[in-house]
Amino acid sequence: MARKNKRPLGFGCEHQQHSRCPICCVIPPHMLENIVVNGNEQQRSWAFHTLNISSQFRGRRNVVGAVNFAVSPGEKRRTIFDAKSTEQLPGKLARGEGDPPSNDIAVDEAYDGAGATYDLYYEVFERNSIDDKGLRLDSTVHYGLKYDNAFWNGDQMVYGDGDGEIFQRFTKCIDVIAHELTHGVTQYEAGLQYYGESGAINESFSDVFGSLVKQWVKKQTAQEADWIIGEGIFTDKVNGVGIRSMKAPGTAYDDPVLGKDPQPAHMNDKYTGFEDNGGVHINSGIPNYAFYLAATEIGGFAWEKAGKIWYIALRDRLRTRTNFKRAANIIIQVAGELYGQGSQEQNAVQNAWQKVGVI
Repeated sequence: MARKNKRPLGFGCEHQQHSRCPICCVIPPHMLENIVVNGNEQQRSWAFHTLNISSQFRGRRNVVGAVNFAVSPGEKRRTIFDAKSTEQLPGKLARGEGDPPSNDIAVDEAYDGAGATYDLYYEVFERNSIDDKGLRLDSTVHYGLKYDNAFWNGDQMVYGDGDGEIFQRFTKCIDVIAHELTHGVTQYEAGLQYYGESGAINESFSDVFGSLVKQWVKKQTAQEADWIIGEGIFTDKVNGVGIRSMKAPGTAYDDPVLGKDPQPAHMNDKYTGFEDNGGVHINSGIPNYAFYLAATEIGGFAWEKAGKIWYIALRDRLRTRTNFKRAANIIIQVAGELYGQGSQEQNAVQNAWQKVGVI
């Protein structure tokens, strides 16, 4: 049965329904709101501050990286800034393209994660950076004081250090970095509206390619991968393995402070409330599970076939208000065009969307 919850507290990464360049955060507001309710005094203070900062970004865009110069395909341009625990962007330059490693682990993780994300998109999908025109990849680390999130603001990546009690630094997980950068790809391609089913598809594509970057770096097959988003982002005080599980939505965490992972794996359990922009981080569990099912049925390296199908659908076919059913039909069609009607690949994709109840 579909679930419907109360209206949100009014904080978090909430955006106007028609925003094309939302502030896309990796930690959903319901997790932070649970900390505000269930955490100790310090945890509540940090979570409330994170929610408040995120809400202040609504309707705003920064101009960092707005001016770009043409570069040759395959030529990375990474620039890492240090906010030094302030909320000013972009901060002080900490490392540029080709510079040696710094003495700051967050700076180097942001640099390496952006590079790995660029490399997957370029080497596997022949995409030249986020905009396919060589966009400079700007990132700011050490944003805010104990800021419990990471986000793409329409122009650059921003990473908090976490509070140290629930969340660790957000540069620690390469799939979190790739997840947020993929919001930029979606912004330049389908421009999926960040609300309801189209917003959940937006979030799911970021999880898909976030997981693919991690698998690509580790050279893991679909069967070998853990399919956990943000594995290692929690401290050892949290009862959880990560932010989301693509292979078992709803099982990533079950914690007295964070609450229980609310993601559904089937349309029968789809969230229908107002929180989280109509459930963009919650209902993404449904298309996430569909991708996992398709990738594991196809087998091999997930970026080679399943990833290619999803990427072409995002690049060429999906539109701003695409819903689950329309997305499923498009992705099935792309699979047939790439590998043949009735092929094993197309059948795997169709089976996946049927198993999650979308078609």
